[in-house]
Amino acid sequence: MRMLCKSQLSLSLSKSLLHILQYSSSSPTMRLQLRPPCTTRFLPRHSHHSHRVVTQSVKRMRLTVTNSAVLHQSFECSVGAVNSAKLGNKWMEYQGLYNWDGLLDPLDDTLRNEILRYGKFVEATYRSFDFDPDSPTYGDSKFSPKNLLNRSEIGYTGYELTSNLRATCGVGLPRWLDRTPAWMSTRSSWIGYVAVCQDKDEIARLGRRDVVIAFRGTATCMEWVENLRATLTSLVGSTNNGGGPMVESGFWSLYTSKLPSCPSLQEMVRAEIRRVIRSYGDEPISITITGHSLGAALATLAAYDIATTFDHAPMVTVVSFGGPRVGNTSFRCQMEKSGTKILRIVNSDDVITKVPGFVIDNNDVAVKTAGLPSWLRQRVEAMQLGYADVGQELRLSSRESPYLYKNDVATCHDLQTYLHLVNGFVSSTCPFRATATRMLERQTREKAFI
Repeated sequence: MRMLCKSQLSLSLSKSLLHILQYSSSSPTMRLQLRPPCTTRFLPRHSHHSHRVVTQSVKRMRLTVTNSAVLHQSFECSVGAVNSAKLGNKWMEYQGLYNWDGLLDPLDDTLRNEILRYGKFVEATYRSFDFDPDSPTYGDSKFSPKNLLNRSEIGYTGYELTSNLRATCGVGLPRWLDRTPAWMSTRSSWIGYVAVCQDKDEIARLGRRDVVIAFRGTATCMEWVENLRATLTSLVGSTNNGGGPMVESGFWSLYTSKLPSCPSLQEMVRAEIRRVIRSYGDEPISITITGHSLGAALATLAAYDIATTFDHAPMVTVVSFGGPRVGNTSFRCQMEKSGTKILRIVNSDDVITKVPGFVIDNNDVAVKTAGLPSWLRQRVEAMQLGYADVGQELRLSSRESPYLYKNDVATCHDLQTYLHLVNGFVSSTCPFRATATRMLERQTREKAFI
């Protein structure tokens, strides 16, 4: 077989890299899984070793593209018929009025489509966020509010974006950070948006006017700093010896902190919900808050805040993907008392859903204190690390999918993995439906192997 020269190898590899970088711009999976290939610059012109190394690198990249494309196509195929089911008078049932009793196992197809539909709104937050630290708009949305949902290429939704949302880190920064790149110390960044359904046909299908609040996951250095603040803090801002509702310190800080030039996320959410209620209060309204990872935690806090702030608030539902724990047992009780409905989509193989802290009083498969000695359990509570899961759970598993090539930490936590698993899940006795497709999109296949 004729060996390729160095320039030909470089050209071939560059084309593969160019396609991967283009594909990865809209896929968090690709950003996390892509590994730098071996360079051809230092390889001999006619080396069998060079050809083998480059070939192996390209194969690894093709596998990664295949993995992400399968997830992407599986998701796109499943949401193609999302708008076919009319909810009508049953919309409150699908929003969790009866805690999704009888709808989760086996998974009701209409509920599946609604979960995937809300997953699209979360996908839009990732596609809209500027991840490039060299960009002048790093930390902001790349698109204007008017065009965000269209530019993020999630398909027609019938919703219009009414407000952008920002989260601010409340951790005090040391002075030496002034000498670091600006992206490392960015305190306030775009975290999501509020969108209101305006399409008459979609409102008729849903049975009400739906308001969506969507949050992305962790993206900036300062958000990671907040994530590590795992101890619980009181919601009322005073010491209560753990007897009242408490939530993770970092999440609460991101939700309530503000700058002189930027209001807090809490203030922005309240202001927009107040406006929505004033504008549409004479018709049936639902507020659906959705998010992934950190966004799932913020969705839970926003739901609690809305339900406890507004008298006669509309029905509030959370649909969260891969969310960490948020608060203690008292917080869970307050959420249930407020009437807020929470559906947590959990991947059993995702470690993020098993942190922070310890679970004291449920049967989660993660670390829990039930079997610990009493003195150690008391120590956990004294350290304010005793958490409780909230809401109803739809438990999935990456290991049940025959289409996932990797089960590493990044893949198991990726939003596209969650959407893929929701699309394929049938029931606890039949974890993955046989109709899930493994075919690549023709366009992706053609571009990948130019």
